Amino acid sequence: MASRSVLTRLRALRRPPPPPLLLLLLLLGPRAAAGHAGKYSREKNEPAPPSRGEPAAEFRMEKLNQLWEKAQRLNLPPLKLSDLHTDLKIQERDEFKWKKLKAEGLDEDGEEEAKLVRSLSVILAKYGLDGRKDSRVVSSNFIDPGSDRESLEDPRLEKLWHKAKTSGKFSSEELDKLWRELQHHKEKVQEYHTLLEALGGAEESHENVIGPVDLSGVQAEALASRHAELKDRLRSIGQGFDRLHRVSHQGYGAETEFMEPRVLDLWDMAKSANFTEKELESFREELKHFEVKIEKHNHYQKQLEISHQKLKHVESFGDQEHVARNKERYAMLEEKTKELGYKVKKHMQDLSSRISRARHNEL
Repeated sequence: MASRSVLTRLRALRRPPPPPLLLLLLLLGPRAAAGHAGKYSREKNEPAPPSRGEPAAEFRMEKLNQLWEKAQRLNLPPLKLSDLHTDLKIQERDEFKWKKLKAEGLDEDGEEEAKLVRSLSVILAKYGLDGRKDSRVVSSNFIDPGSDRESLEDPRLEKLWHKAKTSGKFSSEELDKLWRELQHHKEKVQEYHTLLEALGGAEESHENVIGPVDLSGVQAEALASRHAELKDRLRSIGQGFDRLHRVSHQGYGAETEFMEPRVLDLWDMAKSANFTEKELESFREELKHFEVKIEKHNHYQKQLEISHQKLKHVESFGDQEHVARNKERYAMLEEKTKELGYKVKKHMQDLSSRISRARHNEL
C-alpha cells in the first residue's frame, strides 16, 4: 500500500502543470471560460450594438453633422431646428446624387456642383450659420400675427404689415395668412441676395485670373443659366410684392383659392407656364393636396412649440417622472415634424420641377 501511494505521488509530480491561463479559467468557473471564446466566436464576429450613451450621427456627411451641431450650440428655436434639419436632409440627398453623377462623368461643366454650393450658401445664411451676426438666430419662428417679435427686416414690408393691422379689413385668420406671406417674401429676398453674392464671387474669381480668360462654351452657358435664374427670381419677387401691396390695402377677396404662400407662388407660376388647360387643372388639384400636407406640417410645428414651452416649464419643478413623459412627447413631435418637413420640401421641389419643364417646352 505504501509503495503504491508513493508511486502515485511520483506520477503526479511527473505530470506537466496546467498552463497558467487554463488554470485561471478553471478557478474562475464556466462563465469566464465561455466569455474567453476564440476569435471565431459569434460574439467576436457580430458587430456590437451602439452604445446608448453615444447616439448615432444625424447625417451621413460629416460637414452636415458639424452644421447641425453648431445650430444646436446656437440654441436655435425648435421650429428653426426642424426646418434646418429638413434643409440639410435635402442637401445631403442632392450631394449623394451629385457624387453618383460625377462618378459617371455626367457633370463635366461642374454646374450641378455649383448648384450644391449655392444651396448650401442659402442654408448657411438662412439660419445664421455663416459666421455673420444675424438677428434671425435668436428669434422664434412661431407664427403669431398679433406680435412683432420677429422683424420683417424690410421697411416696405413693415409698412404693409402696419397698414393691414390697422385697416380693420382682416380677420385674425387673414392676418395670420398675410403674416406668413410677408415672412415668405422676406425669405425669398434673402435667398435672392445670397445667390446674387455667390454669382458675383464666381464671376470675380474668373476676372482675377492672370492672363486672358477664355471661358468654354459650357462655362459661359452655366453663367448665363445662373443669370437667368436670378432674373426669374427677381421678377417673382417684384410680382409678389405687388400682390402683397394690393392685398394689404384692399384685403383678401373671395376669389383667393389657396392660403399658403408657397402654394400661391406655385399657382401663379403654373398659370404663366406652358400647361394645357387639362394639365393646369390637374396641377391645381395637386396643389390642393400639397396645401393639406403643408397645413398638417404647420399643425405639428405648433404642437412642437407648445410641447417645448411645456417641457421648459416642467423642468423647472424637478419632477423627474413628469419631465420624462414630456421629453418623450417632445421627441415624438420633433421626429414627426422633421418627417413631414422633409416630405413637404421634396413635394415642393417636384412641383417646381414640373413648372420648369413646362416653361422649357415654351422655348
